Amino acid sequence: MKPKNLILTAFVALAFFSFTKQDVPQVATEEIPTLRKINHNAFKAGEQLEYRLHYGVINAGTAKLEVKKLDQKIAGREIYHIVGSGKTKGAFDWFFKVRDRYETFLDVDGVFPWAFKRDVNEGGYKIKQNYKFAQTKNKVDNGEGKSFETPNGIQDMLSAFYYARAIDYSNAKVGEVFTIWSFVDDEIWPLRIRYLGKDEIKVSGDRYKALKFCPVVQEGRLFENEDDVAVWISDDKNKIPLLAQGKVLIGSVKMELTKASGLANPSARID
Repeated sequence: MKPKNLILTAFVALAFFSFTKQDVPQVATEEIPTLRKINHNAFKAGEQLEYRLHYGVINAGTAKLEVKKLDQKIAGREIYHIVGSGKTKGAFDWFFKVRDRYETFLDVDGVFPWAFKRDVNEGGYKIKQNYKFAQTKNKVDNGEGKSFETPNGIQDMLSAFYYARAIDYSNAKVGEVFTIWSFVDDEIWPLRIRYLGKDEIKVSGDRYKALKFCPVVQEGRLFENEDDVAVWISDDKNKIPLLAQGKVLIGSVKMELTKASGLANPSARID
């Protein structure tokens, strides 16, 4: 398998999602939706998360997520500017160079995007996207002259990661599935995760209390079976992904936290 979208694959696992096609919720375009507000404190401006990516036995690359506060407002609402970047390193960089950058402009109170930018170069495979989200009209402009009707509160592939962290899992039952609708590559997709229960794991030499999830994946696309992927997030109010690992059609991928700073809440790390 050519390792196209390797860093994106890791981000997908990192965000504990995968894509599975199903019916899209009905869009009520005749009504102007009220912009939602979510009571959460899972992240704040100044947070930085850094990860190491392994492809099989190869130390393949690094990834970083940064949360910043935008100076100006959109529709009178405060905005986070969140940047996700990934790059290959070492021997992997020599034969398959990756330089990826994702940006989302996230509504602070509603945890939904107003804009999304994607600029990736993976072994010569390049994608540039510039989406504008008209959240009051249930529409997305893809920046190429096309407009799409979407469900209320639609996410992009990066903002969905932060929306997932804003979900309250305290009363989640083992086996429960959470679905987040997202606009990806000019299509509406459900990002789905199944809760597997509490756990303890060791990451980069530190032990954490964690919640374990399994992305509900479409078999045969990247992963052979649904249970080939597992993701652990911190069992605290931050809910940061600690470890994601899975078997792909050829080989395996693993992404682990190496550094976390600027967290909004105390960590679930076990001293």
